[in-house]
Amino acid sequence: MNAVTAAPGAASRALAVLVSLSLLSLSASAPSPPAVEDAQWLARAVVATADNRAAPFAVVDKKNARVFVFDAAGRLQGSSPVLLGLAHGDDSVPGIGEREMSRIRPEERTTPAGRFRTEPGRNAQGEDIVWIDYDAAVSMHRVRATVKSERRLERLASPSVADNRISYGCINVPAAFYDAYIKPALGSRRGVVYVLPETVAPHERFEFLSRPA
Repeated sequence: MNAVTAAPGAASRALAVLVSLSLLSLSASAPSPPAVEDAQWLARAVVATADNRAAPFAVVDKKNARVFVFDAAGRLQGSSPVLLGLAHGDDSVPGIGEREMSRIRPEERTTPAGRFRTEPGRNAQGEDIVWIDYDAAVSMHRVRATVKSERRLERLASPSVADNRISYGCINVPAAFYDAYIKPALGSRRGVVYVLPETVAPHERFEFLSRPA
């Protein structure tokens, strides 16, 4: 994470949250996948501040191109590599959701970071998806391997995270993982997805990190 200087009040509140988090335990139902530490740390903060409103939630780690699904108590249920927006950055271009895909430039294809209230939906092909940011047309959905030259399935299977940046901003998930974890947790109700930023510190995107636990 990038180091930043926080205001004294925010720093003290964040410290209070971190002290509370040290008293919590987070058990995984399976061996911890790579780079789970940041996701588990955020999950502890989510539960400690009740930001998830006692509902299952997911954390997307853009730096490591992985999604982590947690139950309402913050226990890790599963993790998977994902494909993300081609361009690095933490904000969607204003009005991008109203544009045709052919008019979106490569440098505008970002996956936004922050806390998102999700809702189940369907795309133009009738496929069930989870809306992350409806206005920006960003969703989480099963990976589509319709354009062979993009090699999306191969990118997901690759051990490198460098080739996981390919989408227009949506979060592409392996179909089996989507059906087993994403759909049960977020596919039938409104939920929360936390997308960790890659250009700023987490507390700049998650207000609850400065909230007393």
